Amino acid sequence: MAGKNLSRRRFITEAAAASMALSLPGVSGSLFGRPEEKPVRLGFVGVGNRGTGLLRHIMAFKGVEIPALCDINEARLARAQKIVEEGLGKKPEGYSGGPEDYRRLCERDDLDAVATATPWEMHTPVMVAAMENGKYGATEVPAAVTLDECWQLVETSEKTGMPCMMLENVCYYRNVMLILNMIQQDIFGELLHCEAGYQHDVRYLRGVEGKIGHGGELLWRGRHAITRNGNLYPTHPIGPVAWWLDINRGDRFSYLVSMSSKSRGMNHLIAKMFGEDHPNAQIKYALGDINTTLIRTENGVTVTLYHDTQSPRAYDLIFRVQGTEGIYSGTLDKFYFEDRSPEAHTWEDSERYYKEFDHPLWKKMGKTAQNYGHRGGDYLEWYQFFHAVRNKLQTPIDVYDSATWSVISSLSEQSVANRSAAVDFPDFTRGKWRIKKPVEIFGV
Repeated sequence: MAGKNLSRRRFITEAAAASMALSLPGVSGSLFGRPEEKPVRLGFVGVGNRGTGLLRHIMAFKGVEIPALCDINEARLARAQKIVEEGLGKKPEGYSGGPEDYRRLCERDDLDAVATATPWEMHTPVMVAAMENGKYGATEVPAAVTLDECWQLVETSEKTGMPCMMLENVCYYRNVMLILNMIQQDIFGELLHCEAGYQHDVRYLRGVEGKIGHGGELLWRGRHAITRNGNLYPTHPIGPVAWWLDINRGDRFSYLVSMSSKSRGMNHLIAKMFGEDHPNAQIKYALGDINTTLIRTENGVTVTLYHDTQSPRAYDLIFRVQGTEGIYSGTLDKFYFEDRSPEAHTWEDSERYYKEFDHPLWKKMGKTAQNYGHRGGDYLEWYQFFHAVRNKLQTPIDVYDSATWSVISSLSEQSVANRSAAVDFPDFTRGKWRIKKPVEIFGV
């Protein structure tokens, strides 16, 4: 494994790991008491556009306090402090004393959890600091950028016994949870193949639109595109697929191969909007416009994963799942089952399947959740996280999930750089994936 030696991978002994909360479905303790007796106290790092939006969602939950916020941008920090004070009645303490001031926030003794919505390269440092100070961690996606960072998250979580949940909201989309429920009831039969992709033209997030990028200036996402080539944003599509396939819960990703197209989209749009002589229209971007990654699991299931963010297109996560009994297309939101569908070889509308198999969490909370961001996923993921913190439980998306889904970026970059050579997945669970267990969903 690149960057990891054997002794480091065995940094945590089996005896110590066995005593950690991570290996248990739930742990007893009196840290939080009964939910109505003690609130969840959350510190938040990174209050730019995404972070501020999440703060507004968080304040919708009863029994959640926000004593502290951190951001290197003092104006954004002050804006977020005002939002929280107006919403919850108390101004949180602010931390803006440099790029590592989040460490002081994590050291506070009046926090139960720390969340981060910083740029990608800060996710792991903030989560490590949180866990080392005895706090639950919640991070925006991806949880890590490099293979070493993934191992750092896993080893810190095991050493401290503190969970780290990547906030993968797509796992809680209604159609994703519908499919999860149907798979758990064996409607698809034995699973054979899945297809998914982050297919979303997000060049505006990289700074090519004048109103956001200040005349074509690259934002932090754009700087990744200059030097990196692979699947840089895999967690939205792979999270749901991993849940469907019981990855780390009876199966594991074994290896992948990855290939990227040439890069044209960034140069094309910048030149069209700001002229061919604009400096950022002349940059040679490393990131291919379309990356295709193929994954095979230990149990022989295949996955096709796409990353398509630099060409004009409609938003589409694909979400095809295929088993011995039938198939679902998320693009069409239609099904075909050999023994259920009324017409042979003909797609069937999804309405009756939602009526019969809608996930219990959506039946219970869907009306509330759909009023919040990302098709209700933002609300439901935070509900799951706060429930885990309040009751001192493992989070539904655990540190092994967070590392396994995030590491696809690094592995795909290795494969692309080596003419699509196969690259093995690390086993972050150290063999615990063989234990078959369902995804934990709270509130049903």
